[in-house]
Amino acid sequence: MLLTPRFGDGEMSLQKSVGPLRKVADTLFGGNSLLILLACVIIALVVGKFCTVLLRRLSRSVGKQADESSDLGTVNRLRRIETWIILSIAIVRVVLLVVGLYFWWIISHPHQQPTALVGASALLAIVLGGVFSPLLRDFAFGGGMMAEHWFGVGDLITIEPNGLQGVVERITLRSTRIRGLNGEIIWMANQNISGVRIAQKGVWTLAIELFVTDPKKAEALIAQTNALLPAGPSLLVNPLGIMTADERGAGLWHVTAIGETAPGREWLLERTAIDLLKKLDERSKNPILITDPVARFADNETERQFARAVRNAKKTRRPGRRPKLTVPKSKPKH
Repeated sequence: MLLTPRFGDGEMSLQKSVGPLRKVADTLFGGNSLLILLACVIIALVVGKFCTVLLRRLSRSVGKQADESSDLGTVNRLRRIETWIILSIAIVRVVLLVVGLYFWWIISHPHQQPTALVGASALLAIVLGGVFSPLLRDFAFGGGMMAEHWFGVGDLITIEPNGLQGVVERITLRSTRIRGLNGEIIWMANQNISGVRIAQKGVWTLAIELFVTDPKKAEALIAQTNALLPAGPSLLVNPLGIMTADERGAGLWHVTAIGETAPGREWLLERTAIDLLKKLDERSKNPILITDPVARFADNETERQFARAVRNAKKTRRPGRRPKLTVPKSKPKH
């Protein structure tokens, strides 16, 4: 026997569902509740704006102290403090907004039971979780990066997998703002940052290996090259300087020259400097280069770590004591 739905049942179900919804609407937005909500939100935003101005002034003061300090440890500590101050701006705004919503509920619903507030909060959390899930992912990634100290304000970074380079200017739980080497301002959502490369001391250190016949003429050749290379905070930060000059044979010298460039400008030493060295040497009456110069990265801390890894890899294991094999004695035959 087939049961056919009746329209009367559907109408009764609709009326039953409309009743609770109307009750919820009257509870949340009845009377002057909307005006109280608007006032609480405005007060929270004004107080948040005032706190933001104070925190940004404090961050600028800390950043100025970091720029004036000559100790690297102090600079790193002050930059970390500046990062947390800027990050706290977004946290303070969110906390003030939540407090404003709480006071709105308390003022407009003084006789409501606390369970109603918990239920409304759970419903709001479910709705916001579905609507603002991308923002929540940004918050999660941003909180993780800040907790693990990936980078801080003032660091020169390269963001992976996009390869964007620049100086970190602002960090929030949702996004990161960096200024590129060409002056562009780049905003990056935190969930899109899969990895970060940080330039130690804000520069790339590169070494150029030269094999020459005369170290004095090599020094003059490097000086001529430095005079032609473009220098500046965003170009060649420190010119090439001879670090070592070792005699490897009769009339054969190995010269190592080290210079520093801004991140993204390493081509100044990898290509331009080497081309200039070769061209200037070819134009001289007595060429001194035996072979083409070779460029490489030369970070002291990295070299120490690699040297430590190589030393550990070359270590031999101590021969372990082999257990003695005991042969059971055979019993005499009777």
